[in-house]
Amino acid sequence: MEEGIGMPPQSLFDAMDVYIGERAANGTFVDGGGLYGTEDAVNFVVRQGEVTRVDGPYAEGKEVVGGWSLLQYDSLEEAVADQREFAELHAKHWPEATVVATMRQISEAPDMETPGA
Repeated sequence: MEEGIGMPPQSLFDAMDVYIGERAANGTFVDGGGLYGTEDAVNFVVRQGEVTRVDGPYAEGKEVVGGWSLLQYDSLEEAVADQREFAELHAKHWPEATVVATMRQISEAPDMETPGA
């Protein structure tokens, strides 16, 4: 999401309340929330074995993560369709904003091979 474009319209908050409520009721929505802007953010950068702290705001930042959610679906197809609906809510209720809704799967620990097997 673009930073510094203001608050989303109330209609988007209302639509998201319905969207999240439906998914919470059917067990799809596990957790989620909104995030503040980068004005108070703290990044820790690891570069060549050294850790550096960089405090916000970040003048070079054009896009920020505005929120997150953890949802569980029975299939990839169901997840893709539902996330499209999420993006369409933003297009309908906040068309002047550029929003990138990224869907990623949770990585589970790789299977450990038994030594010598």
